Amino acid sequence: MKFFKPLITLLCLVIGAMLFYIVLNQTIPAAQPILKPTSVNEVVKNQKEKIHFVAIGDSLTEGIGDETKRGGFVPIVTNDMQERYRLTSVEVENYGVAGERSDQILKRIKKEKTILENIATADVLTLTVGGNDLMKVIQDNFFGLTTKTFKRPQEKYQKRITEIITLLQKENKQAPIYVFGIYNPFYLNFPEITDMQKIVDNWNLATEETVKTFKNVHFIPINDLLYRGLDNEVGIDSTLDSSEEAELKSTDSSDLNIIDNNALYDQDKFHPNNLGYQLMANALRDELIKTKAQWLVKK
Repeated sequence: MKFFKPLITLLCLVIGAMLFYIVLNQTIPAAQPILKPTSVNEVVKNQKEKIHFVAIGDSLTEGIGDETKRGGFVPIVTNDMQERYRLTSVEVENYGVAGERSDQILKRIKKEKTILENIATADVLTLTVGGNDLMKVIQDNFFGLTTKTFKRPQEKYQKRITEIITLLQKENKQAPIYVFGIYNPFYLNFPEITDMQKIVDNWNLATEETVKTFKNVHFIPINDLLYRGLDNEVGIDSTLDSSEEAELKSTDSSDLNIIDNNALYDQDKFHPNNLGYQLMANALRDELIKTKAQWLVKK
């Protein structure tokens, strides 16, 4: 009889643990996906069966920081398009090259015949540009940065964006173009430079104003998504008043206790990680849904 007592005790513990788990499972809701997709299977009347998606730009198009090595936001959007509209296929051309500025992207498009040919047959065109232009200004003027430092480079950048969009529309008058804005990852390394957020905001505003001068061209803002991360608790606030900004600038950056950004790649704290690219993809997806008449419906 003494032999069975430990077994009975163990059995009671196991049964008790199972009951506790069942009750806990019933009372606490299951974890939901971090990013909820919108409704799927949105087949529209007279839609195309196949889509040609051409992505052009810098490292964000190439997908640097994507640990899966699949190509950042491009394959995420591609899969969503195919599943959402039950497409037979989505043909993708990714012309992203890390490190390129707007002038280099423009030169590459003009020079490479294959890119021009694919632009001409595209149903959807995306463009990521501007981050490296901004970085060059920072590198060239690191010890004397002010908001005025960026005024002239920003104006030149706007002209190049105009040239790029004009060239794309010359080759393809039908396909909508989706131009991503830039974001501010600089606070993680230089949190004392509070003007940087204002500079990024101005840069994005200039890009958006340029985009608005064209038909079928759409601006995709991502600064709010990537600058603060998923929890919306990181970054330097660009709306600080003068006294708060002065106090921040007088604080040792090592004492600022900046929270790590969960949307950025750990190895460089600059490019998006998988989550960051999903946030970008969601922003583009939402705009694609709004504008589907421009790229999905047969003309």
